[in-house]
Amino acid sequence: MSFFLHRLLADGNAGAPLVNALDRGFQLGDGVFDTMSCFKGRPLAEERHRARLIRHAAAIGIDVDPNRLKEALDGLLTELGERHAIVRTTVTRGQAARGLWPPPSDQAPSNSPTILVTAQPWSPGLVGQPARLVEAGLPRNQLSPLARLKSLNYLENILAARRAAEAGADDALIRNLDGNAVSSTIANLFALIDGRFVTPPCADGCLDGIMRELVLEEAKTLGLEVGEASLTPALFERSEALFLTNSVRLIRPVTALGNQSLVPPPEAALSINRLFNALLARIDHDTGARLDIALPIQ
Repeated sequence: MSFFLHRLLADGNAGAPLVNALDRGFQLGDGVFDTMSCFKGRPLAEERHRARLIRHAAAIGIDVDPNRLKEALDGLLTELGERHAIVRTTVTRGQAARGLWPPPSDQAPSNSPTILVTAQPWSPGLVGQPARLVEAGLPRNQLSPLARLKSLNYLENILAARRAAEAGADDALIRNLDGNAVSSTIANLFALIDGRFVTPPCADGCLDGIMRELVLEEAKTLGLEVGEASLTPALFERSEALFLTNSVRLIRPVTALGNQSLVPPPEAALSINRLFNALLARIDHDTGARLDIALPIQ
């Protein structure tokens, strides 16, 4: 079923039909966004998603009213009903005159951030699809504050995704200036090394993904060895298995990197499947949605 829902709070008003042409999100990419999945109309980890969005907005000097943000989300969720959906929330600095840093609030057209919430269908078919990766060849500057923010400035990721598409791959592996493996264009990265699940620390240039956080928690609950470590070239070469995580695709196994096939050994496949099933159980518990999905690894 196809649908597109939206809820917009702009210029201090609810339900305005258009974003103003002077909105800094449109003009300069001055904003942040968040993507979460809703199962039967119930968001998974909604409070974490909202808190991260407010935190990332604050990091670039945008003060988001938590009540206003919740109002926008609640309005859309009411309209969504019990449908599965991908919900994206975009927050921009709002309107301002020309110039990089906006003028004082008493001189600005509006000092209220623009909040746009949209919903589109989520399908179980998005989960479990194996990922073939290629090297992005575009290093992530881990020293930049943008490396750790879900900002509207996504052009580096778009260019890396273009390289992947041109190579016939599904996504691109991004490394930082030190050559450490960091993430893909749209997901956090996990590697299984010597029986331990390892994901790069955010300081290496990756986002504080909500699904990354949930996977770390579920792994600890299952008694699996898990932690953060820089995936240096030498350590990355020792990976027994790789998988990606994000809030739409949950866990996505990596089956190739360039021309190298990546087939996890049986014990690694068993551990990844245990993690995946724990996530499905969490979704069932938190949202009431029982998803019948299996990963394509044995």
